[in-house]
Amino acid sequence: MDTVIDTIILGAGPAGLQMAHFLQESNRDYLVLEASDHAGSFFKQFPRHRQLISINKRYTGSSDSEMNLRMDWNSLLSNRDNLKFGDFSEDYFPNAATMVNYLNQYAESCGLKIRYGTRITRIAKDPLFRLHDTDGNCFACKKLIIATGVSRENFMDVPGVELVESYSEVSVDPKDFINQRVLILGKGNSAFETADNLIGTSAAVHVAGRSPIRLAWKTHFVGHLRAVNNNLLDTYQLKSQNAILDGNVTRIEKRGDKFAVRFSFIRANEVEKELIYDRVISCTGFRFDHSIFDDNCKPELAIDDRFPAQTASWESVNVPDLFFAGTIMQQRDYRKSTSGFIHGFRYCVRSLFRMLEQRYYQQTWPSERMALNASRLSKAVIDRVNRTSALWQQFEFLGDLILINKDHADYLQELPVDYIHQTHETDPRDYYIVTLEYGPDHSKVDPFDIEIARVAQNDAEQAINAQYLHPVIRHYRQGRQIGEHHLAENLENEWNDKQAHEIPLFNFFNASLNLQEPPNNIEAATLLENEIG
Repeated sequence: MDTVIDTIILGAGPAGLQMAHFLQESNRDYLVLEASDHAGSFFKQFPRHRQLISINKRYTGSSDSEMNLRMDWNSLLSNRDNLKFGDFSEDYFPNAATMVNYLNQYAESCGLKIRYGTRITRIAKDPLFRLHDTDGNCFACKKLIIATGVSRENFMDVPGVELVESYSEVSVDPKDFINQRVLILGKGNSAFETADNLIGTSAAVHVAGRSPIRLAWKTHFVGHLRAVNNNLLDTYQLKSQNAILDGNVTRIEKRGDKFAVRFSFIRANEVEKELIYDRVISCTGFRFDHSIFDDNCKPELAIDDRFPAQTASWESVNVPDLFFAGTIMQQRDYRKSTSGFIHGFRYCVRSLFRMLEQRYYQQTWPSERMALNASRLSKAVIDRVNRTSALWQQFEFLGDLILINKDHADYLQELPVDYIHQTHETDPRDYYIVTLEYGPDHSKVDPFDIEIARVAQNDAEQAINAQYLHPVIRHYRQGRQIGEHHLAENLENEWNDKQAHEIPLFNFFNASLNLQEPPNNIEAATLLENEIG
């Protein structure tokens, strides 16, 4: 007889544990199914060279736990003070083994309902989801949340690619590459992590791919190449035998104990050339595996079939009641914000949990009711943007919602911006969305060029031209934007200067809602000072 559960979470990685925590706290009927005998099994193997690139900054100078999450990229959300990742490691870039330890301690401390050693081989739907494991058991549920991450390696579609070594299996011992010429396919962090490991022993390392290298410090996307992995760039530009190849690999052949690789070079007008290597390693990322789904519930894929296609509420676009949590949530903000990483998707999972509570249990989104006046709204926004970690990490993607009613306002935190518009486009009430954002051209601006990278600090008149992270408040009516206000950027990310931030925001709310509170004069400044403190 099938075991019927209201909600099943597939995968006991960080996202599965995070969702389980919220369901546990709400006393919902759920179960986590995990193939391994412990939580966080992905981090047992990856990253291959064991150093995480998610920062673990323990000393921030602040005792504010919410603000400290801005610099803590590994902790899951909970109401327990002893479950901060910084209590498990002092390393700024910690070892992956620590993540395994942390996740298992989190699962145990929170008392999460997890069935380990349960490998699901088939998922059907009729109308319940039915998950079949290798031991002949079947688990049925109404709602299925997939939190398995991207579990299949992604390979280039190139003749001969089946001959090369993969990132998941290649040796990590540099001595195995002494005096060898090595080609690494891919230009992401796994490729450069691998290359960095071989600089000292290989004869030459070439890193190849059609796309240009995108540096995280320039694009502000943490999934692009991080400085901690880019030592090879120094050796290339300083003429130390290594190289970056910009172009397509068109063919890979084995000739004796060597590999003959043919390139079509972009910078040389697609000129083709053959180069010889001792080793070729594929480091071109991972993709979502949907092979265990029956055809009647197989989720559609997106972005070169690497991720499940999702609605604004992270539900499958073609399979009702099938949701996704964790790094696969990044399909909604691909290469823009941080949903592909713990410090981003922990907030997305909380948002998804609240959506599920609304839809299936008629629970309202947590909100704060406040007086409808410019002073109170200004104070709420100023307080929020100076502390929030969710909007900080999920810039542009998650926003706070202020709903304007006849005699009050409701303040709701951390909703996907697309979801807000989708659910309020026919709402007769005005609403505001509060986000943290970079400027529209931030990825094209050299952030170290002091002449052009930033506008003057606390310059309210130039706030709209700010390229660095700063708060943006937009006013909507039935999905149509009718107003916009930028708070001036600030070096310390403290948006609480009276003249630069508080009074201009007060004036924006006052004018956009036609509230007719005292105008921007000494009386208004005194009023605001009393309100904001």
